[in-house]
Amino acid sequence: MQRYLTHPTKRPGSPVNREPRFSLPSRALLNLFSPGGARSRLSILIYHRVLPQSDPLFPAECDAQRFDAEMGWLKACFSVIPLSDAVRGLRKGKLPPRAACVTFDDGYADNAEVALPILQKYGIPVTVFVAANFLDGGRMWNDTVIELIRGAPGDSLDLAGIDFGKFEIGTIPQRRHAISRLLNKLKYLSMESRQAMVDAMSAIIPVVPSRALMMTSGQVRTLHNAGMEIGGHTVNHPILARMEKDAAYAEIGNGKEILEGIIRAPVRLFAYPNGKPGRDYLADHVEMVKNLGFDAAVSTAGGAATTGSDLYQLPRFTPWDRGQVRFTLRMVQNMLRTVERV
Repeated sequence: MQRYLTHPTKRPGSPVNREPRFSLPSRALLNLFSPGGARSRLSILIYHRVLPQSDPLFPAECDAQRFDAEMGWLKACFSVIPLSDAVRGLRKGKLPPRAACVTFDDGYADNAEVALPILQKYGIPVTVFVAANFLDGGRMWNDTVIELIRGAPGDSLDLAGIDFGKFEIGTIPQRRHAISRLLNKLKYLSMESRQAMVDAMSAIIPVVPSRALMMTSGQVRTLHNAGMEIGGHTVNHPILARMEKDAAYAEIGNGKEILEGIIRAPVRLFAYPNGKPGRDYLADHVEMVKNLGFDAAVSTAGGAATTGSDLYQLPRFTPWDRGQVRFTLRMVQNMLRTVERV
């Protein structure tokens, strides 16, 4: 049975929601590329965080005001449906015109605290892909690096003792540059080596990062009870392509099992960590996801899905334009991209 969220009941005397004036021509344009049925294209959006306010260190990160605007444009121009319904529609060739889905990766607390009320305001369902090991006070390695550099005292940082060199951090752009360099150095190390290096940084920099960045198990249940889908995203968010096969299988399967224990319901959808085909996951991992009982999986390759798409490598992307017209044109551009897969 399809589950669609509805708008909250209007209070008497409340202002009438009028469609954005560009929504009609936007829908007409989108209908040309995604007319529904066998010729439809499914646009799947990726988000990670929705901050309460803009972050000066990362001004491009989505905040509540921007997310509210984007969800308004999406609702005005697209048929936004749960990802599970979209998967069934792709199988049967029966997607609605201008079909779209919204997804979140990793499991940040602001998904429940900030994004959920906005999603309920517009009646938009989402799928939240959760890396299970970071719930209840955990923290992803990249966030540890970000918060260490954000709070590091002084105008320079000497990490030469752990072979990372020295960084100027006197300005916000310099701190942002230092974070980018460090993340790139660490990203494709093994989990064990990467954590050892992050621990070494933590011993040098006198900063204690927050333990409240990620969701609690209760917040996962809150999202599930609100009609949002919970999807698997492994236990520790590793680069699967860098792991032994047995370890990768355990990461995918154990993550699914942990989440099912939290929500007391099947977890049917999966997102590959990082998600680049051939680089972050391989054909073996696609087979693992199938064998573990998932109905579909998503990558981070751009493009829109069609009835001929591999349901275990569905493409996703993030539109970054501000303003409804540019947002819509970016969505159209994405529909025309060639989809990568392994």
